[in-house]
Amino acid sequence: MTGAFDYDLLVELTEIRGVPGYEDRVRELVRGELAPAVDRLRSDAMGNLIGTIEGGVEYDVVVAAHMDEIGFMIKHIDDDGFLEVDALGGWDPRILRAQRVTVHSDEADLPGIIGAVPPHTLTDEQKEAKPKIEDIRVDLGLDAEAVESRVSIGDLVTMDQRTERVGEFVTGKSLDNRVSVLAMIEAARRLDDPSVNVHFAATTQEEVGLRGAEALGADLDPDLVIALDTTVANDVAGFEPGKQVTRLGEGAAIKLKDSSVITNRKLHRRIRSVADTRDIDYQLEVLPAGGTDTGGLQRSSGATPAGAISFPTRYLHTPTECVHESDIESVIELLVATLETEDGTHEYTL
Repeated sequence: MTGAFDYDLLVELTEIRGVPGYEDRVRELVRGELAPAVDRLRSDAMGNLIGTIEGGVEYDVVVAAHMDEIGFMIKHIDDDGFLEVDALGGWDPRILRAQRVTVHSDEADLPGIIGAVPPHTLTDEQKEAKPKIEDIRVDLGLDAEAVESRVSIGDLVTMDQRTERVGEFVTGKSLDNRVSVLAMIEAARRLDDPSVNVHFAATTQEEVGLRGAEALGADLDPDLVIALDTTVANDVAGFEPGKQVTRLGEGAAIKLKDSSVITNRKLHRRIRSVADTRDIDYQLEVLPAGGTDTGGLQRSSGATPAGAISFPTRYLHTPTECVHESDIESVIELLVATLETEDGTHEYTL
């Protein structure tokens, strides 16, 4: 079965908040969506959520998509009530000025601002200074006493951004990697009577070092791994074709390598063959920097054949990440087709 992806669910997934180690809200949403589509559902001490569809043979395939988003943790409240933060994941400090954020305290979510002073008040030295995360301050619009009473060290901060359609794109704050979580849920819904056991895993703490995936791999000891994640699409002005990595609208990206993994060549060739047979648009991904759960799962329980299918994404790790609607459907179709044709007899030993 194929069809249009669940756009409303994608909006819900991307607008909900969940930084590394604190993915609770995302996990509960995914739990509710996966439950009707799987035979068993469980979570672990790292917060990974695993939904299993049982097959006819004892062969275990893990499909992994991380559910955390980059954000911040409050590390200090100064005497004027401004919040100093520590990064959870990889941020470019240049894009953080003049952004709206949400501070997540135990009692409530509070709106906040990362301010930017007027440019005509800056000195030449200030204009030329390289921005740093440690210089960021969150302004809650409250006096110091009110801030102290409502916010604590260790509270979390996420970007405040809606998810919307822009032309043929979907744009939002955490398409990395909630669009892959959507694809995983859609695949679980569409997969009918697989030959092998398929474990759909929403993993945690990927943005701080693939930590949830590494623990999951050791616990599950899979026979095969297919990770889902976003990848770079620098198909914009200023980048030569060889530096673009992928292009939006040209199909699912079949990963050959990133900085954490060189994928199993027999597996990525089989995925490519499936795409050719099913007439699914795809492109090949060679990502020079950036790691994914693929690497975390490939070695955590010994040598495991691992591959990945990626979403070409513009403006990664910003509040305006963009994916192409047609690529979303291509990834879902390719994942389902790959799982439907896995019977546990393919030889991935090199």
